[in-house]
Amino acid sequence: MARIPRITNQQILEAARQIFLQQGFGASTLEIAQKAGISEASIFKRFSTKEELFFAAMGIPEKPLWVNELESLCGKGNLKENLINICLQIMEFYREVLPRVMMLRSRGNALPELGGKEPRPLRDVKVLTAFLECEINQDRLRSCDPHTVAHILLGSLMNYVFLEQMSSQVSMLTAELPIGTYLNSGDSATEISVFVLSLVDIVWQGIAPSQDSIGSGNYFPLPSKD
Repeated sequence: MARIPRITNQQILEAARQIFLQQGFGASTLEIAQKAGISEASIFKRFSTKEELFFAAMGIPEKPLWVNELESLCGKGNLKENLINICLQIMEFYREVLPRVMMLRSRGNALPELGGKEPRPLRDVKVLTAFLECEINQDRLRSCDPHTVAHILLGSLMNYVFLEQMSSQVSMLTAELPIGTYLNSGDSATEISVFVLSLVDIVWQGIAPSQDSIGSGNYFPLPSKD
């Protein structure tokens, strides 16, 4: 008797992603199972709840990789370089997740209830705030409001991705090219790196330890006024 091919988690998530993007969170898990070629019960053997399946399919983990790394960085290494690397990771995360969320919103499709949890952006602000506060307590940053700094960094990164997504949609209408053509281009990656470096450099001038002179070690020195 021929062995039935084993369906991988990735195949299930791909089927779920397609159905959820079309129908939102209200989509039937039975329809997802049929598209993946498995039984509905098999889905719940691998994903405990429909919410877990949805967030996994949308690529929205409970704890993104950048959060895991951030928790291990307090008090270690070059702080400015750490902030640059973390911001690049946050940008990459938002560029992957935000277009899918915007697509669901634009189609009026429902998202799952958070069950009392704070929205993802607010949790991200708290995580980054706690990191900055830890660095302030170790005198690696000057005394400042870490919550405000976290809002400036995360808000700027999310706004960049939002505007990029909007520009990509306009380009798609005029050029009729897939969105991936714009989001994954080499030029875009270079622009992102320059933006993140500039953003952190500007913020750093206001939060650097007091012994650091303004402009010292800048990646983008300010032009002379002479």
